[in-house]
Amino acid sequence: MTIRQMQEEILRRKREEDIVILAHSYQRREVAEIADFTGDSYALAVLATKTRAKTVIMCGVRFMAETVKILSPEKKVYLANAAAGCPMAEQLEPARLSELKAEYPDAAVAAYINTTSELKTLCDVCVTSSSAERILKALPQREILFIPDINLGRYVAHKLPEKTFRFVRGGCPTHVRASREDVDRVRRAHPSALFLAHPECRFEVTETADYVGSTSGIIEYALKSDAKEFIVGTENAIVEHLQYECPEKRFYPLSKDFLCRDMKLTTLTDVLNCCRGEGEEIALAESTRLAAKKCIDRMIELGG
Repeated sequence: MTIRQMQEEILRRKREEDIVILAHSYQRREVAEIADFTGDSYALAVLATKTRAKTVIMCGVRFMAETVKILSPEKKVYLANAAAGCPMAEQLEPARLSELKAEYPDAAVAAYINTTSELKTLCDVCVTSSSAERILKALPQREILFIPDINLGRYVAHKLPEKTFRFVRGGCPTHVRASREDVDRVRRAHPSALFLAHPECRFEVTETADYVGSTSGIIEYALKSDAKEFIVGTENAIVEHLQYECPEKRFYPLSKDFLCRDMKLTTLTDVLNCCRGEGEEIALAESTRLAAKKCIDRMIELGG
């Protein structure tokens, strides 16, 4: 089958089988094109709750599919490629987090959405990259134990000097690849370009950016801006997607190494197999789901 033929088969099957397809923005272009919704992980999980479809296919990584299941327990949720994990989400073991909670008993435990469901069961509140500053500022606790991304944590800590942050070593192995030297090099090559960075980048990178925000925030900024050139400091799929959306503008990757291997695992064949009911269905114990949902509910309560 050609790419177009496989896309058409997937579109036909999802209509007939009452399926909704979610694709994270870092997915391949041919996968994003057959999705009902594309965007950031939490936003996709919320959109899934609003659809009447009985089956959801997540084209992303495991924690994202788990979040969909946490919020939509009545739906069948499939992870398009069962091998697609998130190294950052899996860096911290629940046993170690329990030890840290004992070490910092007065700290509120804040989990980045990029965490496993098991870790979320031990946390007080969940945050996204776009809501972290707002949510953590609203917490009554002055001390915050932030997991797992030290770079996002430091970025928010810089914005909230009134809070005391505790960190665990960890972060996104993709975003950490870029340095200040990369920023200087690309800026010299494209002096008229605005630099848009994700807060999962090192602080030495984000502090030089013209805009810092989530993946969706970066996309929206580039779409609405009158500028014609942009350096994109996040996964390089965003460069590709923006080039399709705005062919009159120019987009340059901050680093050729900004490639997430896990996000690139999902293929159209994986999606087609899920449409046939052959993929991995996400299953969570109800006790785990309810415990993990508490920190997400707390985020919503605080304005997330």
